[in-house]
Amino acid sequence: MTAYVDNITVDCADPWQLAQFWTQVTGRPVGEDDKQGDEEIGITLDSGVTLLFIAVPEPKTSKNRLHVCLKPDDATRDEEVERLLKAGATLHSDHRREDGGGWVVLQDPEGNEFCVQRSVAEMA
Repeated sequence: MTAYVDNITVDCADPWQLAQFWTQVTGRPVGEDDKQGDEEIGITLDSGVTLLFIAVPEPKTSKNRLHVCLKPDDATRDEEVERLLKAGATLHSDHRREDGGGWVVLQDPEGNEFCVQRSVAEMA
């Protein structure tokens, strides 16, 4: 017996606002029935997994125990980091190495950490 990942859920103060940031990250729209003010907003990814943003009353207080790692489709890691910083992300920590390896940890507008890795082209 096995199971598949249906949703990756992110607790947040404002699901609509945070989903707007993640639509810029993923290039995918919020669900057709989702609207500002809803307590749950979903973004279905090409893989079929949904990023689900759910309103909770308490703020984020510590490091994520689970996070998303992004691999750019058609940009370098550094270009993607710059794009996401302009979209509203903030730099958390930089683990890029002189040999081109490593990753960058960013935070979304509510402080949730996520990583940006090198693209497939960069790893070749």
